[in-house]
Amino acid sequence: MQNSYHILFYIKKGKADQKGNANIYLRITVDGQRSEMSINRKVPVEKWNARAGRVKGVSQLAQEINSYISTLTVKLNRIHQNLVEKNIPISAGMVKSIFLNDGKQTKMLLEIFDDHNVRMEKLIGKEFALGTYKRYHTTRNHVGEYVKLEYLKDDIPVSDVNLKFIKGFEYFLKVTKACNHNSALKYVNNFKKIVRIAVANDWISKDPFYNYKVQFKTVEREFLSKEELQRLIDKEIQGERLGIVRDMFVLCCYTGLAYVDVQTLSREEIYQNEEGGYYIKSKRSKTDSGFTIPLLPTAVKIIEKYKDHPKVINKNCVIPVLSNQKSNAYLKEIAGRCDIKKNLTTHLARHTFATTVTLSNGVPIETVGKMLGHKNLRTTQHYAQIINKKVSEDMAVLKEKLKNTKLNK
Repeated sequence: MQNSYHILFYIKKGKADQKGNANIYLRITVDGQRSEMSINRKVPVEKWNARAGRVKGVSQLAQEINSYISTLTVKLNRIHQNLVEKNIPISAGMVKSIFLNDGKQTKMLLEIFDDHNVRMEKLIGKEFALGTYKRYHTTRNHVGEYVKLEYLKDDIPVSDVNLKFIKGFEYFLKVTKACNHNSALKYVNNFKKIVRIAVANDWISKDPFYNYKVQFKTVEREFLSKEELQRLIDKEIQGERLGIVRDMFVLCCYTGLAYVDVQTLSREEIYQNEEGGYYIKSKRSKTDSGFTIPLLPTAVKIIEKYKDHPKVINKNCVIPVLSNQKSNAYLKEIAGRCDIKKNLTTHLARHTFATTVTLSNGVPIETVGKMLGHKNLRTTQHYAQIINKKVSEDMAVLKEKLKNTKLNK
């Protein structure tokens, strides 16, 4: 289908300088979408013919500027014609980008994204975790869907990405893909990296994220109380699978391991020190950060319990681990049996280690952060804030109970 195409040269009278001279601008319009730029020429406001898009008269200034405008018009029309002949999807931003790059073909957004993901995939296990690659792969698919829905095209020039595109993509993630606020912003942040690659390579002249502010909402992370954790440990559970999932969850509660880390933990990553104590020394799959965790007695008992299990022997792991999906499903059943109202997930165990098992028992926040494999202490500080809030709530209850207590005079 033939694109509608139009170029216009104009001035902004309201922005004329003190001498009455105004900048001349170029506006490229393709299918109703505009892209604008200054042509770096000025003209006295009274000398401009808005209808013709030229300077009035035959003065030397008029002849020079009008000749320059004609040259630009020829170049722009040639760029548009070449794109039409090559049957390349055309946009105003693309025409402008090719013009500014002296006729070089503009870079396409999804092509840049695909190239980034191919490179990232080759670095899995070296610079990136598999989970990080998967998130960028998903982000690319979301961007592709948004482009097809909003622009009715398979790809667009990266130069077409602007603040409107970014906000539209965020809205698409929240409404069409039903992402919550924080999940949507994480995808947008991944997309930002691709745009920054384009900026760094001068494929676009201005960073469209400059005026876009990311504000994540604070999420209250659930964790088990001391009583709930003990109830879970003491519960007699029938059935091997439920028992394995319960033990895996408790092991995570006493080590802070994420699901993927306990799944891949090998026996070679468990050491014994000179005093006879055991500890884990490994790396987080998510961040590739190293961590060392001294094993508490409960964790040691669980590992000992499964040391002769066939799967532990054959797969060189420390505990049989079901899939994350099945584990979370069984945890909901276990929560019901233990009269725990909270939504038990494999990750809630990690929160329980940070709060109930360590910080609540006086372990310094720096030590907790190192055991969790956090690169930044601010990540760990959120758990400390949860503890402080719990202390305040408990004291408020105590205050209410004691408010009528009378002192002897």
